[in-house]
Amino acid sequence: MHKLMGLLMTVGDEGGARVVQATCHIGEAIEHEASQDKEKEGGEPDLAAKEQAKLRNKVTNLMKKQKLKQVRHIVKGQDDVKPWGQDAQAKVGSRLIELLVQSAYIQPPVDQLADGPPDIRPAFKHTLRTVKKDGQKINRRYGMIECDPLVRQGMERTARHMVIPYMPMLIPPAEWIGYDKGAYLFLPSYVMRTHGAKQQREAVKQTPQKQIGPVFEALDTLGDIKWRVNKRLLGVVDRVWASGGKDAGLVERDDVPLPEEPATEDEAELRIWRWKVKKVKKENSERHSHRCDLELKLAVAHKMKAEDGFYYPHNLDFRGRAYPMHPYLNHLGSDLCRGILEFAEGRPLGKSGLRWLKIHLANLFAAGGVDKLSYEGRIAFTESNLDNIFDSADRPLEGNKWWLKAEDPFQCLAVCMNLSEALRSSSPETTISHIPVHQDGSCNGLQHYAALGRDELGAAAVNLVAGEKPADVYSGIADRVREIMQEDAQKDPAADSNVLRAKLLIERNWVNRKLVKQTVMTSVYGVTYIGARDQIKKRLKERDPSGEEAEQFGLACYAAKVTLTASGEMFEAARSIMSWLGDCAKVIALKNHPVRWTTPLGLPVVQPYRQLGRHLIKTSLQVLTLQRETDKVMVKRQKTAFPPNFVHSLDGSHMMMTALACKRAGLNFAGVHDSYWTHACDVDEMNRILREKFVELYEQPILENLLASFQESFPTLEFPPLPERGDFNLKEVLESPYFFN
Repeated sequence: MHKLMGLLMTVGDEGGARVVQATCHIGEAIEHEASQDKEKEGGEPDLAAKEQAKLRNKVTNLMKKQKLKQVRHIVKGQDDVKPWGQDAQAKVGSRLIELLVQSAYIQPPVDQLADGPPDIRPAFKHTLRTVKKDGQKINRRYGMIECDPLVRQGMERTARHMVIPYMPMLIPPAEWIGYDKGAYLFLPSYVMRTHGAKQQREAVKQTPQKQIGPVFEALDTLGDIKWRVNKRLLGVVDRVWASGGKDAGLVERDDVPLPEEPATEDEAELRIWRWKVKKVKKENSERHSHRCDLELKLAVAHKMKAEDGFYYPHNLDFRGRAYPMHPYLNHLGSDLCRGILEFAEGRPLGKSGLRWLKIHLANLFAAGGVDKLSYEGRIAFTESNLDNIFDSADRPLEGNKWWLKAEDPFQCLAVCMNLSEALRSSSPETTISHIPVHQDGSCNGLQHYAALGRDELGAAAVNLVAGEKPADVYSGIADRVREIMQEDAQKDPAADSNVLRAKLLIERNWVNRKLVKQTVMTSVYGVTYIGARDQIKKRLKERDPSGEEAEQFGLACYAAKVTLTASGEMFEAARSIMSWLGDCAKVIALKNHPVRWTTPLGLPVVQPYRQLGRHLIKTSLQVLTLQRETDKVMVKRQKTAFPPNFVHSLDGSHMMMTALACKRAGLNFAGVHDSYWTHACDVDEMNRILREKFVELYEQPILENLLASFQESFPTLEFPPLPERGDFNLKEVLESPYFFN
């Protein structure tokens, strides 16, 4: 029931959960619960187990016992050791969904009942829909589980009572010692999220402990950090939410009212009205999902706030990036999550920590480009706003609400509170701080490419070399985009349709760093022209919400093309490495092999992109079409995904190397890909370590080792020669203040 409700809380436009997804989710949860029960057999039942037993008895009594025979038969037929497999999971899930549809009913509140018999109706229903492609129905159907509108309305209130799996742990996680050994004590835990990719799973299982040991140790280091809830900030969040949301990036609690139907028979007006209704329903569906998600985050926060500390077990994606296993309230989450969480251990600020707390506040405020100033400029910004900082800390919702103008308002408010306490103290430097202070890479993907290619021009653009203030690659690209558009605007409009678009974008002053930032950031990860177009179209829509759709589409097409051209000019070396990586991947994939490599920390990576086959299974609910990997790889996907995946595996390695070194130095360290966190007093030490580890990483012959591994694995294949590289001196990173800042 909880799994199905969880899926229905997050549905988008479809208005329900797809049966295939729901059955597999539920079947997997039942398998996990069965394995938990087996682990606990023979010992004293704990309180949680007793409560679970009571709940199961209630559910069993609600449903007739004979109806459960089929489920029990399937479950009992499974081997105690081997995984059930997707077919068995889907059959169990289907039967349980069928029983829930038959057993669960809903009745409107008494005050909504008219005269007559009570309106008792099924809470859920199973329907079949026809697949549509390009607006046309095709001969294929899929099942949906839909809930009654009353159930949907009640979800936001019941979200806080959901059973949330993989909660933060109250004791340090078990150390990782194998693919499925570590982290949670009873819940099934896997060191990597392979999503069913067999080759990747087997590669990790077969890697010797000596080789993969540093990866396990890094995950243990991240999992050993003790967190706690910032109760004072949680109180502010509760008040904002109770008063209707909307402020500080929270979703509004109320839906958008549906537009009234016009009193006309004019088809054109009715078409516009139907389009508006559809748009409002989409907005309300998104708000509903956001509200449910927020309620789940707050449920975890309130559950954990009484604890003096808790831990987040971590595992990896297949590229080697680390993630907390708990899905809702974690430090990889939104500004709300990051504001609520703080280190359980407090450390005195010291002179250095007080300085970094001021810089951190300016970074979080960010509005008006504050985070692009020099460190001294950021400190000056904070010191010039002390009245606003004190007011925000003392009267967050009654004062002038300066903190709400910040880019990350809740994190900004948390720092305002800590900084106010310090500055009002008779000894600011001895004030205890629990705030994690972040150091973020400057367009980190391009930093890795610049280091790989020893690219002097690229290194200067992304702060691998020292400067008086941070170089801003996005502003640089925006300037170049503007130059190209100004050149295009001088051309003959009759010969080039883009001339008018160039003039329009320049006249409206829409070409700025925000327009190009996402495209430049993702260009290094292989963003396509279509992806870039959609990103820029979204920015244009923000600037002009009522703008004409066709015009904005044309402007986005042109701006995307120019932005990709400008970023290609500035990062030519990165492009050549991306091309080389893609060409190598194509050579391998054309022989029907997946691309595989080993990260500098010893983690084997196998790209999972294979063509999927379909097979049918008959369940008690309907015939399901399940997908299975085939033996044939997807050549194009293997090629396009390799450059970004390879760079992600390198940034994951850098983060884990830094985590291990920080642990040895006695620092608390938390990592979010290219954002590294520690106590304010330890930022200088962490900065030294992360720079040393970056240089250590790239002093290795990474591309040479990669090519050698390809040649060893495929001796009969011919690979392109290594791309030419520049003369950038890696040691300069050690002296660059804004490399991470």
